[in-house]
Amino acid sequence: MLTITGAQQLVDKWINTTGVRYFNELTNTVLLMEEVGEVARIIARKFGEQSFKAGESDINLADEFADVLFVLICLANQTGVNLEEAIIRNLEKKNTRDANRHRNNEKLTEV
Repeated sequence: MLTITGAQQLVDKWINTTGVRYFNELTNTVLLMEEVGEVARIIARKFGEQSFKAGESDINLADEFADVLFVLICLANQTGVNLEEAIIRNLEKKNTRDANRHRNNEKLTEV
């Protein structure tokens, strides 16, 4: 199974061999927004009220999620962020801050 740290290493290896070098942080941020937009477009059509255009039936949501993750990992690598440590710290923060917040939210108990 691939860990988050392993994914960061795998992406870094690919960038430095096949990809030649990282795009700069601004370019990768714009690319991240583009990839998130592609995910949003699929979600709007698959689960929302919009429909796909003719010939768009082969769109792969998992592949688009992977594109988002790839660019996010690129940005983490080039800014020195260990995503595995970051998600652990983030969940600890959420467990402290939101320990009862969602349980006590009446909107979440509605079916």
